[in-house]
Amino acid sequence: MALDGAEWLSGAQLIAEALKAQNIEYMFGIVGIPVTEIAIAAQATGIRYVGMRNEQAACYAASTVGYLTGRPGVCLVVSGPGLIHALGGMANANMNCWPLLVIGGSSDRNQDTMGAFQEFPQVEACRLYSKFSARPSSLETIPTIIEKAVRTSIYGRPGACYIDIPGDFVNLQINKNSVKYVECCLPPPVSLAEHSAVSAAASVISHSRQPLLIIGKGAAYSRAEDSIRRLVDQCELPFLPTPMGKGVVPDNHPNCVAAARSRALLHADVIVLLGARLNWILHFGLPPRFRPDVKVIQVDICAEELGNNVRPVATLLGDINAVTKQLLEEFSRSLWKYPSDTEWWKRLRETIKNNEEKAQALALQKSLPMNYYTVFHHVKKLLPKDCFLVSEGANTMDIGRTMLPNNYPRHRLDAGTFGTMGVGLGFAIAAAMVAKDRTPNKQVVCVEGDSAFGFSGMEVETICRYKLPILIIIVNNNGIYSGLDADSWKEILKFGEPSTCALPNFLLPNSHYEQVMSAFGGKGYFVKTPEELQNALKASLEEKQVPSLINVMIDPLSARKQQDFPWLTRSNM
Repeated sequence: MALDGAEWLSGAQLIAEALKAQNIEYMFGIVGIPVTEIAIAAQATGIRYVGMRNEQAACYAASTVGYLTGRPGVCLVVSGPGLIHALGGMANANMNCWPLLVIGGSSDRNQDTMGAFQEFPQVEACRLYSKFSARPSSLETIPTIIEKAVRTSIYGRPGACYIDIPGDFVNLQINKNSVKYVECCLPPPVSLAEHSAVSAAASVISHSRQPLLIIGKGAAYSRAEDSIRRLVDQCELPFLPTPMGKGVVPDNHPNCVAAARSRALLHADVIVLLGARLNWILHFGLPPRFRPDVKVIQVDICAEELGNNVRPVATLLGDINAVTKQLLEEFSRSLWKYPSDTEWWKRLRETIKNNEEKAQALALQKSLPMNYYTVFHHVKKLLPKDCFLVSEGANTMDIGRTMLPNNYPRHRLDAGTFGTMGVGLGFAIAAAMVAKDRTPNKQVVCVEGDSAFGFSGMEVETICRYKLPILIIIVNNNGIYSGLDADSWKEILKFGEPSTCALPNFLLPNSHYEQVMSAFGGKGYFVKTPEELQNALKASLEEKQVPSLINVMIDPLSARKQQDFPWLTRSNM
């Protein structure tokens, strides 16, 4: 806009240009007062805007872009309730250590403390869920604040950042000549571990009798797949991926001991953590899941993480990829390799064989309704090896983790460190947007429980609106953890109202979720047999333009296979 010969910008245009200057490519959100103009301005600069149906799902999607690309996605929300809905996504991003930038509209500055429309202490609230939370003091400071937020989100341990935009800033005009634009922030600096710590770690590993590498999603985020694969191959070490560490080294690698997870954790005498944390996912590194005398070597980018729950024998502070290369150099000098004929390898391979046989026996059962293992057996046979696999639910995610392989890094997205349900469709939408731009032939498959689908099921409309050829597979057991068949449900209702008679985990039997997809122009399939499942999978995977949803009915009482130890009663996500 030109007034008096000068070039003028609105606050919305300034925000969009500042985001573009920081190489922001994707924005997800729900527009309304006062942020609609920001979304329009972002599109004008070339930023892709995806309008979602819930701010929480939008925030999950934006954080996924951060994980997949290393550059934060933006979640754009309205003031008050809109921002509050996004807090779950911010917390999830922070817990997963994924870069994310949330931009929230807020009430006009001259209405502060007056009870303005949707007035809320947004900057203060977001400090609990982010690394950085700020409100620009003027339009001139917006580029600086945005650069700092983007930089903070990717430097050190990645995480969420928040910028609060007063409503009166959005259409306020500013002379472009008075704006100090900030260049795109540099990539995160790569830090190396101390040489003495690397030498000490290599010595501990080379003297171990039962070593184990644990590969976390931090290794996936740092793009450490090539160096970690070389470490595994060069030293012949057994490795265990965490759920989103799967694919850093392919699951079909002969040194993968995921099928002997419990035994590997319990009996390893030296454990090397590569971007993995000793939190609930790894049972805190404590007995009875680990040996009391286990020696832990931690490789992490965050100093505060070192020593959590278990005192390590060596701490390697630095970038996972760079530190792994340091370890490789150390082992290249010594030419050390872990022998392949040890008792440790023998026991691990026996356990792997035994567990795989048990799972295979369940998978080949002919009884109807199907069980989880039968469903995943058929899905595995037809699933593209390079697809993005999104998984959420209780048993669906847990069993799917063991049955569905991942051979590429950053290609598995699930409930993660925070154990968040409802992430699936937001994750899938983000993965599909990134795939469309970077690897257009790559498919996105979202495998969910029926309960998990309910959290964000209306995002099916988003998927159809943006013509994202996502395949959603709902493994439907009529409940949370377990449910009832239709006849049993009818019997329950004879005793009174569902609110007093039905157990809290029961959902409506035989719900036709596939009709949600059909309602918006996608293709829906309701299947009960292996043959119907195979046909639906083939048809869906051949379809490259239209999204599909396969609603797979299974035995409501289907569960995981019996565990090797009686105290293994909780989820191993």
